[in-house]
Amino acid sequence: MKERRGTQRREASLSRENIIQTAIALLDSGGEDGLTFRALSERLATGPGAIYGHIANKSDLLTAACDALVARTMNKIPITTPEETIRAVALGLFDLIDVHPWIGSTLTSSPGALPVVRILERIGHQIRTLSVPEEQQWDAVGTLMAFILGVSRQNAANRQLARARNLDRDDFLDAVATAWSQLDAREHPFARSVAGRIRNHDDRVDFLAGIDLILAGIGSLKRPSRPRIKPSPR
Repeated sequence: MKERRGTQRREASLSRENIIQTAIALLDSGGEDGLTFRALSERLATGPGAIYGHIANKSDLLTAACDALVARTMNKIPITTPEETIRAVALGLFDLIDVHPWIGSTLTSSPGALPVVRILERIGHQIRTLSVPEEQQWDAVGTLMAFILGVSRQNAANRQLARARNLDRDDFLDAVATAWSQLDAREHPFARSVAGRIRNHDDRVDFLAGIDLILAGIGSLKRPSRPRIKPSPR
């Protein structure tokens, strides 16, 4: 009887927020495969039925966990100039996916879900503020989002692979740079020319450089402001 009352108290204190935070911890430690309702039930010391009262299924839980972190990141972004805000959004997501690699696959596999809409709205508002013609706004936003999510996800995957293979980043980059510098100069002139930069490049700096290139292209789409017409002298 006491055990039953204890179970009832745990279920009564269970909240959607508590479930989501516990799911995030499981995802961080074991990836998507580590998130099961059984593992969640054990961590929360409750039954699966209590969890299903708050979360419909694993897909719903993944989206909710992703949205909690994306919303937190978006809320920290300062609103300054459109270009600086876009850079801050991009870098915030880059760092978020680096810490929580499972977010990258969750965002790209659920393009219509709320966390993606949050990002879309934040970037889209800045694109409108930049006076990009309406017929080209979707192209501008889509290009930015594809770059941000694609590069961030690949960066996180690279780090996971390096950890799994026990690779030291500096040693790996040095080996790549050395190999490129020894390529045939006639067949691979560009690879040889950038070999030195491979050794000391910063992933975050390179990422922001890509954002700046896209923003430069978007800048060329801006609708020119109409010149002010001076009144003719009477």
